[in-house]
Amino acid sequence: MNDYTEVRVDFSPCSEDLTDIAAALLADAGFETFVPDAAGLTAYIPASKYTPALRQTLDTPIFTDVDVTWNAKLIEGQDWNSEWEKHYFKPIVIEGRCVIHSSFHTDVPSAEFDIVIDPKMAFGTGHHSTTTLILQQLLQLPLEGKAVIDMGTGTGILAILARMRGASPVSGIEIDLPAWENAIDNCRLNGCEEITMLHGDASALSQIGYAADLLLANINRNVITADIPDYAKKLKPGATVLLSGFYVHDIPIVSEAAAKAGLETMGHTELNAWACVKLRKPE
Repeated sequence: MNDYTEVRVDFSPCSEDLTDIAAALLADAGFETFVPDAAGLTAYIPASKYTPALRQTLDTPIFTDVDVTWNAKLIEGQDWNSEWEKHYFKPIVIEGRCVIHSSFHTDVPSAEFDIVIDPKMAFGTGHHSTTTLILQQLLQLPLEGKAVIDMGTGTGILAILARMRGASPVSGIEIDLPAWENAIDNCRLNGCEEITMLHGDASALSQIGYAADLLLANINRNVITADIPDYAKKLKPGATVLLSGFYVHDIPIVSEAAAKAGLETMGHTELNAWACVKLRKPE
C-alpha cells in the first residue's frame, strides 16, 4: 500500500536555515519529500519506515532559542497524480532547453526536450533543487552513445533526459516498488521503453551487463556514502559520477567516501543549499 506518514514541524521563530537543517536531519532519518514554508516544514516518509525510534529522534532537542512543535498523521495511499495537479506539480523549464510537465497539463511551453512525468509521489518532478541540479548537468554533458546508470531513479526523469540526449544503454534502479512502477510508466509516456528499469538497491547493479560512462545518484547522503564503493566498481576508467540528495555542508563527508572508493571530486554546483557533486574515476 502506498501509504505515507506526514510530519509537520513548526518553528517559532522560523528561518530558512532552520527548515534546511530540519530537512537534512529528516533526510538522514529516511524522509523522502520536503515542503518548507514560512512557518516550518512538512515532510513525508513511507508509513512502514515511521517507527517508535524515529518518533524519539524527532523529540530530541536539537535547536536552541527556538520553540519546536511537531505532529504526525497517516496519509493513506491515493491518487498522487491528482494531489500534485491540485497542489504542487506545475510545468517547469530547465535552462530554457527542457520542459517537464504532466499529461494533465495543457498550457506547456515548447522546448528542445519535452518530458512527460506523471508522479505517484514527490519523487523527481524537477521542482526539487537536487533534481534540477542534475538535470542542468545532463544538459551540458556530451551524452551521445554514453552508457548511463541512474541510481534511485524515482520517476525516471534523469534516465529519460539522458536517453533523449542520445545516451545508450541507459538503466535505472529504484528500491521503492510504487516508484519503480511509476518510472516504467514514465518511460513509456516518453517513448523510452528501451531504458531498463530494475527494482532493488545497489545489489541490482550486478544485473546490469555493462560499465557506465556516467552514473547518477540522487538519493541521500547516508545511502550514497554506503553504496559508493559499489558505484565505483560499475564505472569505466574516466567515467563521471553525479551525486545529489544532500546539502552543501555534507560535501566533505561525500568526498571522503568517494576518495576511499578511488574516485576524484571534480567540483560541485549548488541550489538552495543543496549540492550536486561531480566525481571522476581515474583512467
